[in-house]
Amino acid sequence: MRVMFAAVPAKTIFQYMVPLAWAFRAAGHEVVFASQPGFAGVITSAGLTAVPVGRDRELRMVRSAEELEAERVGIPPPYDAFDDPEKATWEYLKPGMARAANLWHRYGNFPIIADLVDFARHWKPDLVVWEPLTFAGPVAARAAGAAHARLLFSVDVYGGVRALYRRLNERRPPELRSDPMADWLAGYARKYGFDFGEDLLTGQFTVDQLPRSLQVEAEGLSYARMRYVPYGGPAVVPGWLREPPARPRVGFTMGLSATETYTGYNVDVQDVLDHLGELDVEVVATIAASEQPKLRRIPPNARIVSYVPWHALAPTCAAVIHHAGAATLATTALHPVPQLSLHYHFDQPTLARKLAAHGAGLEIHTTRATGPAVAEAVDRLLTEPSFARRAHDLRDEMHALPSAAELVPHLEELTAKHR
Repeated sequence: MRVMFAAVPAKTIFQYMVPLAWAFRAAGHEVVFASQPGFAGVITSAGLTAVPVGRDRELRMVRSAEELEAERVGIPPPYDAFDDPEKATWEYLKPGMARAANLWHRYGNFPIIADLVDFARHWKPDLVVWEPLTFAGPVAARAAGAAHARLLFSVDVYGGVRALYRRLNERRPPELRSDPMADWLAGYARKYGFDFGEDLLTGQFTVDQLPRSLQVEAEGLSYARMRYVPYGGPAVVPGWLREPPARPRVGFTMGLSATETYTGYNVDVQDVLDHLGELDVEVVATIAASEQPKLRRIPPNARIVSYVPWHALAPTCAAVIHHAGAATLATTALHPVPQLSLHYHFDQPTLARKLAAHGAGLEIHTTRATGPAVAEAVDRLLTEPSFARRAHDLRDEMHALPSAAELVPHLEELTAKHR
């Protein structure tokens, strides 16, 4: 087959897609990865073939750091209706979806749709794999007669809110119904000679990289589950990781986006380190180089590094502390390691609550994540056996999912079915 991947120029989203792209290549299929021209270097650094389409235009180019920071808490509107029942109303979602369709969805997709369609019609892919923000992907697939699939990078926020919006819209009198997202994409369907379908918003099928215990599935959608495979870009495993820790090791990270995209960490790292210093543990904390000068002191039991591959660090830990980013949480869940989630952004609160409900960890919103609270939670993870037992159960659930290589034959069948 010929398989085309398409994504917005966001490294964190791209990295979720790399293992499946490589699984298709390893199975003998032709694979290309399409995105804005300025993103080609990130794609080729993963050993994949880049197809630059359209022109460069990222939302962060026109938004100040202050504006980005204001949007950082929780899920951005109107998709915050996903986890806020008070916002799951027609009155909230109708104008919100209109703004989303006319502003940031259009802004992120308009620069590439025409060129992506042209390339798809030239290259003739059998399957297009797109992430939930790249609606240009299904448009190009339908225009070229290809099957297409969404590949999730976390909880299915977009599919869930789409299902909610459709239910609310169908309850309206026919003359009062409105669907801005459908209207927007229907315009492209007419332009490129095919009929609008709901698949333009949620895919003909969806590849999900989380187990059911951590996912919130959208009503009426077809999911193909895949075990999450860690990929964080080029990395080097430091020599000290080969030495077994003398005391229980606690990994601590608040992710890369906090400093690469936003204005910094939203927990008092010094306070957390000070109180972890009072525990009989070894702490390995990944603190961005730009943030390390802000530390006034480093406890004797702490090692501060700018970066370490989390998939190499996590299995050496007795417990970890993180921001509940899907990649970090899922990487840890591949091992029987209890987790403490200090959550704040996008679907982190949802994932953290799901993890805690499973029993494999604890969760604290960052507004309550003081040093004493974090140290107390870590002590519980290390001393209460139930957390380790449930972490083993979560590990087993993760490993029961098919690998990317094992999923490829199923995706071949789905491709044939939908073409």
